[in-house]
Amino acid sequence: MRRTIRTVPTLLAGALIGALGLSLTPPPPPAAASAAGATAGTPAAVNGRLTVCGVKLCNQHGKPVQLRGMSSHGLQWYSQCLTDGSLDALAHDWNADVLRISLYVQEGGYETDPRGFTDRVHRLIEKATARGMYALVDWHQLTPGDPHHNLERARTFFTEIARRHRGKTNLLYDIANEPNGVSWSRIRSYAEQLIPVIRAQDPDTPILIGTHGWGSLGVSDGRDERDVVDNPVRASNIMYTFHFYAASHGQEYLSALDRASDRIPVFVTEFGTQEASGDGPNDFGRAQQYLDLMARKKISWVNWNYSDDHRSGAVFKPGTCAGGGPWAGKTSLKPAGVWIRDRIRTPDDFPAN
Repeated sequence: MRRTIRTVPTLLAGALIGALGLSLTPPPPPAAASAAGATAGTPAAVNGRLTVCGVKLCNQHGKPVQLRGMSSHGLQWYSQCLTDGSLDALAHDWNADVLRISLYVQEGGYETDPRGFTDRVHRLIEKATARGMYALVDWHQLTPGDPHHNLERARTFFTEIARRHRGKTNLLYDIANEPNGVSWSRIRSYAEQLIPVIRAQDPDTPILIGTHGWGSLGVSDGRDERDVVDNPVRASNIMYTFHFYAASHGQEYLSALDRASDRIPVFVTEFGTQEASGDGPNDFGRAQQYLDLMARKKISWVNWNYSDDHRSGAVFKPGTCAGGGPWAGKTSLKPAGVWIRDRIRTPDDFPAN
């Protein structure tokens, strides 16, 4: 340890400061954290603000990263599953990188109480931030499938979210969950109107854009990824979303994801191991094929869903949320929950082929 040589003036100054009840020693620096306020060593602290570089999602050092995490169910139905205890388990037992905050617009969601639901999202962003996770804000429009139907609501919502949280480095904005019944050009028009609204408040956070055919890059509409590849949204620092359900979406969908991710940045913001309804039997074999591809290409993903809904795609057994857990470990998990927790928690145990 280096010795400090204190001169007489320094000693006199120290005595005076001591008499005043002050300290000559500077206060210790705060615990190492990212600008998002995340504790050192957590995903958000290590990786910092994300940005889109080429066809990859990259961290603050320009290194491609793959986030893995869970989506909430609709906040209007399953907020009771997003407690301090359950989020502690997601961050520290599951080792999740990201929480997708699923804000339904219709179906009893945002449109029924914009102020109340916006405040719920604010609180969940803060909770994810405090635990060092990324917060993926999901504008969960579904029916009607044309995102223009909710454009003005989206302007209002994202203006407030972006203004309040723009100083954080652990955010992602997903501006249209699963457009359906509309062409890619219609979705592209929506994105090019909404993105400048967000950028006026927050110039740096990556923005994710839903693709046609319920987020399938058009495959569910009999189209394919060329619609997006040949006509990308005119904006920077953006990604395109892809959704799949392993028991319903086979090789055609897997191949589209493989091809598209070579040409455009893709984030799988929702998937399940079961049927497209989020229910039914699990196809873990097909799901693993997707995870292998995504690991190899560093495509980030979020699983549906972190709740105790009765369907097979909800990770917790019914009654878990009302009973307050237990959240950690496997006791309260359905088969899909056990499977996905293992792959978030120890991804190296399931390497890509």
